[in-house]
Amino acid sequence: MRKILGVILATIAIMAILWYTFLYFATYSDGYRSGELIKFSSKGYLVKTWEGEISQGISGAQIFSFSVLDEEKEVIDKLKEYQGQYVKLEYEERFGTFFFWGDTKYFITGVTLEQSPHFNRN
Repeated sequence: MRKILGVILATIAIMAILWYTFLYFATYSDGYRSGELIKFSSKGYLVKTWEGEISQGISGAQIFSFSVLDEEKEVIDKLKEYQGQYVKLEYEERFGTFFFWGDTKYFITGVTLEQSPHFNRN
């Protein structure tokens, strides 16, 4: 009986490790999104995660929500600085997430400041 219980627990542990590894290293897609950075904040009660939104249209009807991992310190600092400006985000979409990573499946890996196509200053 103890041997069967040990095998079951070991199988569950191995499956959990494999699932975590899959979610961490496998990406579903990657790409770029541009828009006005309308929100960027650290939120959560027990575990703080970095969450943000960009507006991809003039009316604000198209909102792209994203998360940033804590290890991306440079990205976090740039997003804090670029609040309210037009940015280009480089992201990876994962198959899933954990509560301690963020609320979305979209994780930002790079950010650059862009000239807004809506308000040309010529």
